[in-house]
Amino acid sequence: MMTPQTLVRARNLNVKFVSRDATVHAVNGVDFDLAEREVLCILGESGSGKSVTLRAIMGLNPRAKTVMSGELKLCGEDVIAASEARMSALRGRQASMIFQEPMTALDPVFTIGRQIAETIVRHEGVSYKAAMARALELLELVQIPSAKRRLEAYPHELSGGLRQRAMIAIALSCRPKLLLADEPTTALDATVQIQILLLLRRLQQELGMGVIFVTHDLGVAGEIADRIAVMYAGRFVEEGPVRDVMRAPLHPYAQGLLGATVHAGLRGKRLTTIPGAPPDLRDLPTRCAFAPRCPMVENACRSAVPELRGPEPGRAARCIHVAQAAQAA
Repeated sequence: MMTPQTLVRARNLNVKFVSRDATVHAVNGVDFDLAEREVLCILGESGSGKSVTLRAIMGLNPRAKTVMSGELKLCGEDVIAASEARMSALRGRQASMIFQEPMTALDPVFTIGRQIAETIVRHEGVSYKAAMARALELLELVQIPSAKRRLEAYPHELSGGLRQRAMIAIALSCRPKLLLADEPTTALDATVQIQILLLLRRLQQELGMGVIFVTHDLGVAGEIADRIAVMYAGRFVEEGPVRDVMRAPLHPYAQGLLGATVHAGLRGKRLTTIPGAPPDLRDLPTRCAFAPRCPMVENACRSAVPELRGPEPGRAARCIHVAQAAQAA
């Protein structure tokens, strides 16, 4: 049996934004691998470094202000050392990205069909006519009704759900090995959200893609992920299979996120909240970044950044109470 290809490899990945006024430490020592056909969900609050990590993989962070270090490889290519021309060639063919708000990602002055066709012509060198035929197939693939008519529609003529499906069609246009999804369902209502999630999961399985899905919603993560990485202050603070993390989170931050998730069993009960606010990444703490908000904080938490540790391979958390939490589970 063939060993699955590693699509993304990150080792001690650091991303910081440097300006005259301050240095923002957005991603701090992140390690992970993503294999083909695997879905990894990166979970966390706004400002935790999730989107910056995705943009780093695609080479989309502003080059003039971004400093990256460590190791980051996309389908074997060194992203940190790659030129802009090389990254432009990799985008679309090897990896594609679905953005959070399609209305700002789509060009308002071109039709949906033209925007899909342009991507195919750019990367595959086929004729515009052949590219438009492929665009129609893609709109049908993502289940847009009256697909032929929608080819001539402009973004403002589509609903939010249809615009997001069009964004997925563009992302899939060159048959990428890796799909990056940056909170693609956040702006949609609950009914459309589940439709998009089911569509992404079906397409991922049919096309054999690897997927990295960014969200702050545990419910969304539970629907689509194989593995979860919980991110806080630019670091992964918990990793594991989706069922294990959802059933018995090891890190107090992951426990807080789970407790703050709305579900049917909470009717009539007070919603759990996480007190305080995330740290200022312009002044990254040299201790556990979650310590000021943690109900289990001890003096040891304030002395150094905890290492990732866990009860079994593939299951770990950045907390001194991991063994205690694993026993309680």
